[in-house]
Amino acid sequence: MLVSADNIDHTNTAWIGEMWATARARMKVAGAKEYLLVIDEVHKRDNWSEAVKKEWDEDTFKDLNMKVVILGSSRLLLKDGLTESLAGRYELIRMPHWSYAEMHEAFNMDIDQYIYFGGYPGGAMFIKDERRWRRYIKDSIVAPAIEKDVLMTKVVYKPALMKQLFELGCAYSSKELSLNKMLGQLQDAGNVTTLAGYLTTLDESRLLCGLQKYASDNARKYNSVPKLMVYNTALFSVQSGTTFNKAFTTPNLWGRWVESAVGAHLLNQADEYDYKLYFWREKDDEVDFIIEYDKQLIAIEVKSGRRTSNNGLPLFGEQFHPLHSFVVGSGGIPIEEFLTWDIGRLLE
Repeated sequence: MLVSADNIDHTNTAWIGEMWATARARMKVAGAKEYLLVIDEVHKRDNWSEAVKKEWDEDTFKDLNMKVVILGSSRLLLKDGLTESLAGRYELIRMPHWSYAEMHEAFNMDIDQYIYFGGYPGGAMFIKDERRWRRYIKDSIVAPAIEKDVLMTKVVYKPALMKQLFELGCAYSSKELSLNKMLGQLQDAGNVTTLAGYLTTLDESRLLCGLQKYASDNARKYNSVPKLMVYNTALFSVQSGTTFNKAFTTPNLWGRWVESAVGAHLLNQADEYDYKLYFWREKDDEVDFIIEYDKQLIAIEVKSGRRTSNNGLPLFGEQFHPLHSFVVGSGGIPIEEFLTWDIGRLLE
């Protein structure tokens, strides 16, 4: 049984109980030993987690095998409700941004289109009209994510600063930028601690993160200058001010998009496989991505014409002895192939 709270008055606290009772009745009439109830956009109801807890506990007491799937478009609102009232009663199934394989299968996107336009299925129909596509991403994806998901869930004392940080961070995807330098480019007054907190919130929303430099001790990791990385390259593209044609035909620019696409692919699987993602730098030598899992390391360098020489991989290998070390792009694993990889296979 599938129901949606999308068009139900948010103050109607009895709605969830009514839908649950309907599912129980159907289950009884069918003589079923188990039944599936799917509630979409559940976070739009006031006190939804308390209502779900009440019904779930009643079924548990009566030994009724009702299986419930709760869906929602707001990651943070769902997460807050789960942790507040439903601790120990749920299993979290993560749905990351759409991958290249999914966008190619559904919309026949080629690899270059995916690298630039990213993994938002709703925008796929607009990629031939970039102005319309940009408006769609900004109005239908970015604005609700910031104004409804983030600002309704977290205590944000400076909403304008949060929005500026998001826009600046997306524009600097694949680049290192210190929080102090960010402050110098933002108009609203703030401090480094405030920016760090807002960046953490954007990371929890799976929009933008600041990768830390890999080091053998945690103190050095967390005190490093972050490397900004989007979870979906569409967010980079709409803030870049650069068209697809200009980006694709300018090697130095395109290198940033390719690196951001590889980073987004790795970030979107990090939750599922429970690994941490870093970068590494020593003077002019760097490794774009370091996966840390179960005390093992995987070093990944992205090459697409952006850098001509870099001894990062061999230097990192000498110091840290990673389990795997390889190049993605020119002279290595093709980008199109890598963006279809199940990263979990590397960790086995």
